[in-house]
Amino acid sequence: MDEIDRNITVALQLDGSAGLAELAKVAGLSVSATAERVKRLEERGVIRGWRADLDPAEVGCPVLVHVLAEVAAGPEDASFRAMARESEQVLECHAVTGGWTYLLKLRLADLAALDGFLSERLRAAPGVRRVQTLLALHSVKETSILPVAPAEIEE
Repeated sequence: MDEIDRNITVALQLDGSAGLAELAKVAGLSVSATAERVKRLEERGVIRGWRADLDPAEVGCPVLVHVLAEVAAGPEDASFRAMARESEQVLECHAVTGGWTYLLKLRLADLAALDGFLSERLRAAPGVRRVQTLLALHSVKETSILPVAPAEIEE
């Protein structure tokens, strides 16, 4: 990714609704050249999609919970991963190091919804040995904006 691609991706992260004319100014290119750059970034998978950044409380899922889960290896592990992928409450699921197998990020409507998810989905999943929940009281920072690496200087 060169400096122009970097500038485009940074600008799009800050304002995904930016028009091609605005991006062209940031990129220092014509509108058509900028459109071609954006298209190539999409084709390469750098830009994975276009979404709105929603306020969780305004759309009915103000409760943020992180869950550590220890899951048995083998077929149970695959079953757990499938459950995580299929559950709309699970925003993220990461395999982690240490005494746990997975770290999940959940968004839910309320504590009753959390209780239901834990008992009906998470603890009911095959191979789940233990679970620890971390309820966020408030968020100091929550973003999906990535620190795009500077372009490599070609010699």
